[in-house]
Amino acid sequence: MSVSRTDRKTKPQPTHSAGVRPILLEAAGLTLSGLLAEPDGPPRATVVAVHGGGMLAGYFDGQVHPDLSLLTLGARLGFTVLALDRPGYGRSARQIPAGMTLGEQSAVLSAALDAFAARHAVGRGFLLLAHSYGGKLALTTVADTPGLLALDASGVGHRFSAGPAGRRLRRNLDWERNWGPLSLYPAGTFRAAEALVAPMPEREASEVDLWPEMFEELAPRIDIPLRLTFAEHEGWWVHGEEDLGHLASRLAKAPVLRIGHQPRAGHNISLGLAARSYHLSAFAFFEECLQSAAETRP
Repeated sequence: MSVSRTDRKTKPQPTHSAGVRPILLEAAGLTLSGLLAEPDGPPRATVVAVHGGGMLAGYFDGQVHPDLSLLTLGARLGFTVLALDRPGYGRSARQIPAGMTLGEQSAVLSAALDAFAARHAVGRGFLLLAHSYGGKLALTTVADTPGLLALDASGVGHRFSAGPAGRRLRRNLDWERNWGPLSLYPAGTFRAAEALVAPMPEREASEVDLWPEMFEELAPRIDIPLRLTFAEHEGWWVHGEEDLGHLASRLAKAPVLRIGHQPRAGHNISLGLAARSYHLSAFAFFEECLQSAAETRP
């Protein structure tokens, strides 16, 4: 029996909040896609949002409830917010279907910031907000790129909750690790999220198990204000009191370090009911960093 086009289950097409528009950036020979929201006046600073593995930039512009969008909230608070599809996702997936390593992605992200600043007002400079695998990229970029103002990351730690063998044996539980209890998300989240997912590129996936060693190498080079948030129902990373103490000890050069938990949240915080609370706390952290930088300027 043939199946008509209308009978097939189709993947939802991405939509954007009012005031959010698609953007393309040429950086390091790649065309990066993303989403942009700008305030009515000059921006206080520019927040660059970096999504996780298997997701797209639309993760930061959740559509099932107005409170979810980081982009619209940031613009209302006077920030430009740029959410980029990481190298190997979105438009650049056509150019590099196998993706890039974290080091290669870091070089592209740095070039993208320069390209954006050449054509847009960025205010006081760049602040990074990242999630999960995007947090790995943000930490790598901060370690290698001078001049960034602060980093706020969620869903990224330094030690996995299960070793490589355990993760391979429990692939069927990846969904639970990524989301946690269903009650943490607004109705319609999982259907809408189908428009936000994309395959993790091969070269990116090959580095997943290397992160603990990579973190140990780059952590001593993190020298900007840093905030790390773990969801109450985080399943990928260890985040007990002793674990967080060890994590903090590796980041001794960060002039400000905040590590904490987001109540009533799963790994994908920015798509859950706790999204607005988390986003507001991130912007509060950025405000503190901007104020502190202003007070210490000669």
